[in-house]
Amino acid sequence: MDTSSDTLGSLLRAWRDRLSPADAGITASRTRRASGLRREELADLAGLSVDYVVRLEQGRAHHPSAQVIGALARALHLNDAERDHLYRAAGLLPPAKSHISTHIPPGVQRLIARLGDNPLAAFTADWNLLSWNPLWSALQGDPFVMPTAQRNLARMIFGNVESRQYLRPSVSANGPDQFEAAIVADLRTASSIYPDDPGLRSLIRELRRTSPVFDEHWSRAAVGHHTTDQKAITHPDVGTITLDCDVLTVPGSDLKLVVYSAPTGSPDTGKLDFLRITRGVAVTDAHITA
Repeated sequence: MDTSSDTLGSLLRAWRDRLSPADAGITASRTRRASGLRREELADLAGLSVDYVVRLEQGRAHHPSAQVIGALARALHLNDAERDHLYRAAGLLPPAKSHISTHIPPGVQRLIARLGDNPLAAFTADWNLLSWNPLWSALQGDPFVMPTAQRNLARMIFGNVESRQYLRPSVSANGPDQFEAAIVADLRTASSIYPDDPGLRSLIRELRRTSPVFDEHWSRAAVGHHTTDQKAITHPDVGTITLDCDVLTVPGSDLKLVVYSAPTGSPDTGKLDFLRITRGVAVTDAHITA
């Protein structure tokens, strides 16, 4: 690609055209003519309006935010170098290495799009929700109804009433205290790696100020990682569904992949199948957020 004449619009069009719908988790019909993504599909994946994507491609929208460019980079499955180039084309500095990354490698994007049999979502090192598959939405509720600032697991656990309403009721086999402690320990670990990240510093200050439970856990100075659990989730359609919850890490990245599963043939697998069938029409194929 000749980068000397790159514009934001030309980059978006070129990278949209090269991305296979299947890799983005979109089922293409046999009559489909476009080999890449349509504008409306990119808009949906990035959590933007179609009109805004059109204006970006046509050069009629100026000064997009870093959050918008980050969402587009994830939706387009860009690698690190391409992501940084997209930021510069938008007149922005690429994300600093000292800040928590919100980028998802293309291979992980494809994994999220293709593993439709299990609820799966990707979180940053400070537990911001970045991406999820349809069954995650069916199980936990579609995160698109949440304000972007509320899509943080720690905020949903320890935050105000508005934040906590987005967390579907669940009971952890490890106990609520251990689950809460693990999330706080995760944040402490992240803060030692990214001491200058403004979002993480703001989150910790906010929760220490507003949540006595969070402040108590933080004062214990525990360091660690949240890994494996079993959760009984209360769902409005299927009642209580008990699932194993595993947190996987991506080599060379701080991303956390949270995966729910149940033993084959169990009643809980049947409940997941029911959600996949009954709620599949109500959620999109995959979501990448700002």
